[in-house]
Amino acid sequence: MKATVIVTLKPTVLDPQGMTIQRSVQQLGMANVADIRQGKYFDIDLKDGASKDEVERLAKEVLTNPVIEQYRIVWES
Repeated sequence: MKATVIVTLKPTVLDPQGMTIQRSVQQLGMANVADIRQGKYFDIDLKDGASKDEVERLAKEVLTNPVIEQYRIVWES
């Protein structure tokens, strides 16, 4: 089984990197891009018998800063 953990800043947290990227995109003439928020993702390969709870704990306790970040997990078979 595989999991992808996608970590992004919470909507209320200022994202200076995303703002810089958006300015660059607009300078390239892509005026229809309204907003860009940056983040990170982690591809995780799990051994047989691993539980989804382990990945949930990993995402919550290790991969994110719960004060400023949120996460979601995408599962693959």
